[in-house]
Amino acid sequence: MGSVAAALRDLGHTVSGSDANPYPPMSTFLEGKGITIAEGYRPENLPDDKMATIVVGNAISRGNEELEAVLDERRPYTSLPEVLKDNFLRGGRNLVVTGTHGKTTTSSMLAHVLKSAGLDPSWMIGGIPDDLGKGCHLDGKDFTVLEGDEYDTAFFDKRSKFVHYLPEVVVVNNVEFDHADIFDDLDAIKLSFRRMLNIVPRNGAVIINGDCENSLAVAVDCPAPVITVGLGEICSIRITDLDYQPGLSSFSLQGRRYGIPHEGEFNVRNAAMAACAAEFIGVDPEQIVAALDAFKGVARRQTLRGEVNGIRVIDDFGHHPTAIQGCLQGMRQRFPGARVWALFEPRSNTSRRSLLQKELTTALGLADCAAIAAVDRAGQLSDKERLDPEKVVADLNASGTTAYHEADADAIIARVVPEAKEGDVFVVFSNGGFGGIHDKLLDALK
Repeated sequence: MGSVAAALRDLGHTVSGSDANPYPPMSTFLEGKGITIAEGYRPENLPDDKMATIVVGNAISRGNEELEAVLDERRPYTSLPEVLKDNFLRGGRNLVVTGTHGKTTTSSMLAHVLKSAGLDPSWMIGGIPDDLGKGCHLDGKDFTVLEGDEYDTAFFDKRSKFVHYLPEVVVVNNVEFDHADIFDDLDAIKLSFRRMLNIVPRNGAVIINGDCENSLAVAVDCPAPVITVGLGEICSIRITDLDYQPGLSSFSLQGRRYGIPHEGEFNVRNAAMAACAAEFIGVDPEQIVAALDAFKGVARRQTLRGEVNGIRVIDDFGHHPTAIQGCLQGMRQRFPGARVWALFEPRSNTSRRSLLQKELTTALGLADCAAIAAVDRAGQLSDKERLDPEKVVADLNASGTTAYHEADADAIIARVVPEAKEGDVFVVFSNGGFGGIHDKLLDALK
């Protein structure tokens, strides 16, 4: 939201906004652009011009005092995805990366490849790519790479955001159940993906994970050409000859050898999808090879936060069981022989619920030791709906993974630090701040 506000200001628009708790660096960045930020939501924050367009973020719901004034006064309002579509995407060549997992990394890889090949891309990515320096850049001339989120658009438009992105090329990494606060079941998510694929033009392409049954299902009867990519024999483009070394994963694609300085099958699949999308729009394959070989990564994706006395602390955004599993597999390849700890905060709207409790237990079971914090905002869920961390811990201990359930980050640190030893790897899984656990853990280990 802040990045698009800044881009609109650069186009010459007058922009102001409201936020419950604006904080640096985004607040100071916006102020530097001449954008007025009001703290808190009040009717008096609205522009004097009753015809000014109000952009409503998808975190805003009915009952918000400022939103209610917009409706009462019949002011024109729209959503952030529609602003992107009308001001930056219409008439352009848009490459949309979707899927339950890997969107941020794959879209970062793709934008990096285009930029490295001498093109001038725009991008809109839900993370900070190390190679690009920022998650949003909307001044490019050639293509726009977008991380296509299936979360809803706004309180008045419950369609997924990605249906607004006018795609020429769509990447579908995988399709699983997620966003339990928005979707009732997997079928509802599949329907949303089908709606998005239904608007891809015939001269575009849909590049999907051919090893994922759900991805194949949403592409049935797709009007645009479908390219399947994966390990299986049915895939039209196969990933072969995988080789994993600490700090390097190598694979072959259409007779060409690729290497990425990152571990794990997840990252190989992400790179293969980015390579296929880039080649489809005409990037020279050798430029793709060179760019992926130099790809630095994305903040909060298997990021080393620090090392103390031979003990490493890794930050990862993973909160869905499949993402946690993929990360832990990568850690085994990155740090062979190390004892791996998984520290998990049940904070996302899916991980707070019991829907994927069995899958979460299986994923955390790939660690040697695990610690789980209390469920975030637990009082908002009934006992039946809520994840049961004590049951997860009991099942992990029964299966051979030493596991603990503690109230918060401080309690977890107090529990695990006395047991830590040289060579251990602590992987912190959270889509939030987890009580500052990364720095606190590093300080405690000293």
